Amino acid sequence: MMKHFGLVGFPLGHSFSKRYFDSKFRKEGFFDCDFFPFELQCISEIRDLVNTKNLKGFSVTIPHKESIIPYLDLIDPVALEIGAVNSVKVERTDDELCLVGYNTDWIGFKKALEPKLTNSHKKALILGTGGAAKAVAYALKSLKIEYHFVSRDINKGLAYCDIDKRIVEDNLIIVNTTPLGTFPNVNEKADFPTNLLTENHIVYDLIYNPVETLLLKEARLLGAKTINGQRMLEEQAEVSWIKWNG
Repeated sequence: MMKHFGLVGFPLGHSFSKRYFDSKFRKEGFFDCDFFPFELQCISEIRDLVNTKNLKGFSVTIPHKESIIPYLDLIDPVALEIGAVNSVKVERTDDELCLVGYNTDWIGFKKALEPKLTNSHKKALILGTGGAAKAVAYALKSLKIEYHFVSRDINKGLAYCDIDKRIVEDNLIIVNTTPLGTFPNVNEKADFPTNLLTENHIVYDLIYNPVETLLLKEARLLGAKTINGQRMLEEQAEVSWIKWNG
């Protein structure tokens, strides 16, 4: 019997998740598994989708990482603390459906960032305040790195217009968690003053399509170390796979 997995979000044209899992299934011999993207505008339809497609587990991406929480039956304590879910295990007993939420984003982010860190990387700016930003904040906290959110909403953090030379020099890690720059809108980026970056900075963009966003390109040309979201995607997917099948 086939085991069905998937990705829930909207839109999903940029996603490499199906490609990743299809490759994993071929390489590791999981010939009884498949993985499909499901574009879902209204998260209230999630339980119907899970039943209709007979899903065993699924990933969650923009814009549903926070809004899915009320539709879950159980939530892992770490995901609850973060306030965002990107992975859901489906349990069925006596025809009863139980959706269990996890956050594996923070693990993927941490594994990709940690090898790049030096003793000078003590503070970070997180661009964006959504579900991915919350996972990044949790990971930075676990690494004892101080962080501040940067948002277009001045009630949620620093405003982009407040970012000056002193702030950039004081925060040597910059993390973009916004979707700005994602394919096909590759000429977009957050309104961050990249001209203030130096070779001492790490600039981490959670976007993996394109491989190098406009933000990362500008940072690289100024000598900063850059990281895209590819390894985070892979690492969180592997943890999700364990959760779904554990």
